[in-house]
Amino acid sequence: MSVQKSDGMSYAPKGKPAPVVKPGEYRFAAMHLDHGHIFGMCNGLLEAGAELVKVYDPDPAKVANFVKTYPQAQVAKDAREILEDPAIRLVAAAAIPSERGPLGCRVMEHGKDYFTDKTPFTSLQQLAQAKRTVAATGKRYFVYFSERLHVECAVAAGELVQQGRIGRVVQVMGLGPHRHGPAGSRPDWFYRRAQYGGILADIGSHQVEQFLHYTGNTEATVQMAKVANYRFPQFPEFEDFGDFSVIGGNGATGYHRVDWLNPEGLCTWGDGRTVLLGTEGYIELRKYCDVAHDKAGDVLILVDHKGEQRIPVAGKVGFPFFGQLIRDSLDRSETAMTQAHIFKAAELCLQAQAVAVRVG
Repeated sequence: MSVQKSDGMSYAPKGKPAPVVKPGEYRFAAMHLDHGHIFGMCNGLLEAGAELVKVYDPDPAKVANFVKTYPQAQVAKDAREILEDPAIRLVAAAAIPSERGPLGCRVMEHGKDYFTDKTPFTSLQQLAQAKRTVAATGKRYFVYFSERLHVECAVAAGELVQQGRIGRVVQVMGLGPHRHGPAGSRPDWFYRRAQYGGILADIGSHQVEQFLHYTGNTEATVQMAKVANYRFPQFPEFEDFGDFSVIGGNGATGYHRVDWLNPEGLCTWGDGRTVLLGTEGYIELRKYCDVAHDKAGDVLILVDHKGEQRIPVAGKVGFPFFGQLIRDSLDRSETAMTQAHIFKAAELCLQAQAVAVRVG
């Protein structure tokens, strides 16, 4: 499947195969295909050597579309056929956001690790339930924070930060614009607050996860949050704009803006950018395009005491998260990201959503 860059819901990056297991050593299944991110999730796992063996969704049309891309997946008659299969180690799912937390607990209670699309939860109650289930079962609740994990310049930025190239990261500015698309292109749940959770809980989860990762924080507090519906009055529960700021436990700060106002004239679904300010330099990420210059995206700009560099990294870095996830699942390690990190990112975006002032 080619990478679709005009629509974020269909964006499914492909990298180079980098298997970390032998054929047949790590089997997984896909369930609940409500968001197109399931394709990116499966691509990453397959490239890391996992074997996709089964798929289930109550909608036959979604399953039919899925098996066009992954014909090796056997169609399960019901969810139990996957949950009760002892050969399946992990379930990947992109359910309606409000259903992701309960589904994950069900998966873990059946002795499997769980890999969900972001946002992982739509309420703090769901987060608390997942924490209890992880503690009781010893299973893992992985999350597809694709704006860092499945973007090569974001991976490269993390490596440069670890090398100390810009000193201590003291501020992260993240911009996450998204294209809504033509009328009728989104499912009904997309506009219902109880089901999608709000813009900060949803796409804001990408932003706060990046803040925690790049600044090395395990704790943070929300200082300000706002949401609005500027363009879609016909959907009163929808939010097409949101921003929030956080202060980390180590004093680093973050400002993040997300929206569904991306103009049709842009070559991609969103001009996503991240700026990392360090004590010895800064990094800017132009993730999906270098607007009005290069449609390829994955451009990293580095400025430090040695000078200025503009570094195209597409096809050069890869996506190590997926192999790390598989090894973590097998070895019970925490190299991809810790469970505490995942749950803290989820907690902060939910807290931002809860305190957000509605404007406009």
